Amino acid sequence: MSTLPLSPFESKARIHAHVAFFAYLVGLPPRNTHRSISSWFWPHAIVNFLVTGPLIFTAFALGYQTTNMSGTPHFNDPHQKAGLALLVMYLIQVFLGSFIHWVKLPFRFPGGRHPQNYLHVILGLAIVGLASWQTHYGLWTEWSFITGNVHPVNWRCKHFWLGIVIVIWSLYAIGLAFLPRQFRQEAANRRAKDEGHKDNVALI
Repeated sequence: MSTLPLSPFESKARIHAHVAFFAYLVGLPPRNTHRSISSWFWPHAIVNFLVTGPLIFTAFALGYQTTNMSGTPHFNDPHQKAGLALLVMYLIQVFLGSFIHWVKLPFRFPGGRHPQNYLHVILGLAIVGLASWQTHYGLWTEWSFITGNVHPVNWRCKHFWLGIVIVIWSLYAIGLAFLPRQFRQEAANRRAKDEGHKDNVALI
């Protein structure tokens, strides 16, 4: 391993990696406010748009600048293409989340949820899944390719990445295990609302 300090190019690439990692794998995944706060929309929106959003745009800008400094074409390898895809998916997810909150469509699936709610969940999982692959590719492949691997990625960084990814997907698995209970609670709440509405209907 070289004892020379990082070049400006390597420093920018490292900052890009740090910001992107915390944006996509620390900022976006947590959804525990859904379980612990009755009015979860605003905490969820603030974290995912006002806090994580600037990090995502900063990471993309740093990646774009790093590619400029390398002299290689833009969006010419899997890492760059995946980075662009993640940005587009994030923007779609923000729009979809706002649409779900503000626009109520009459059609619902038998479970009582709108189709776009399921799409929102699936897209969120796809973003975190792609981000997991993307950060792995960046650490194991892209860094050595784009920098020449003068300063290889420290194995502690790779172990940290592995630990975070295991925690994230373990929490998602635990959350999925609680879904049947959540659906039962929502069904009970809907029945209580319907019964209350019937009790308030005038007989004459």
